Amino acid sequence: MQFALHLTMDTLRVGVIGLQGDVFEHISALRRAFEDLGIKGEAVWVRRPPDLERIEGLVLPGGESTTISKLLSTFGLRDILKEMAGGGAPILGTCAGCVLLAREGDALVYKTRTELLALMDMSVDRNAFGPQRESFEANVDIEGLGSYPGVFIRAPLIKRVWGDCKAIGTFHGKMVLARQKNLLAASFHPELTDDTRFYRMFLGMF
Repeated sequence: MQFALHLTMDTLRVGVIGLQGDVFEHISALRRAFEDLGIKGEAVWVRRPPDLERIEGLVLPGGESTTISKLLSTFGLRDILKEMAGGGAPILGTCAGCVLLAREGDALVYKTRTELLALMDMSVDRNAFGPQRESFEANVDIEGLGSYPGVFIRAPLIKRVWGDCKAIGTFHGKMVLARQKNLLAASFHPELTDDTRFYRMFLGMF
């Protein structure tokens, strides 16, 4: 499947928030997707505001959502990330990143006082698929891609979407991928597969 890129820069620079989670895996997956698409791109590690210079889009990886939420504030990235989202920069959140992008969480989110970014009109159930020992791999049905290998590790469930937020990926009828304009949220870990179609889809949002 072909994805159109609407780029004005010579080199597409995508940042990966490197506070916790599979940072190297996302960077590697993005680099493979750049190569598969035949475009000049750079995936860079982001920890502090200066790292966001000339960044066109972001990936917010998995990890532990409460910890990442606190670190976003500690490192001064929270407000900048929200400004970039509001300005139309494509942002992908996976697993814990999916939780943080949501406008509403479950009881555990509020019990741990996790401060959501509240950028997408969706409600999530954190750890809905069980603890890490119950991790699994299964095919996800993604709109425009078809069957895609999903890796679920302490994965959240997208329970409800409204407004401009639309479910575009399901597993056994359950919502595990949603898009709202320039924002993309996945319950699973696309960086842990060799299939670059997901990242090519994400890059098609630029």
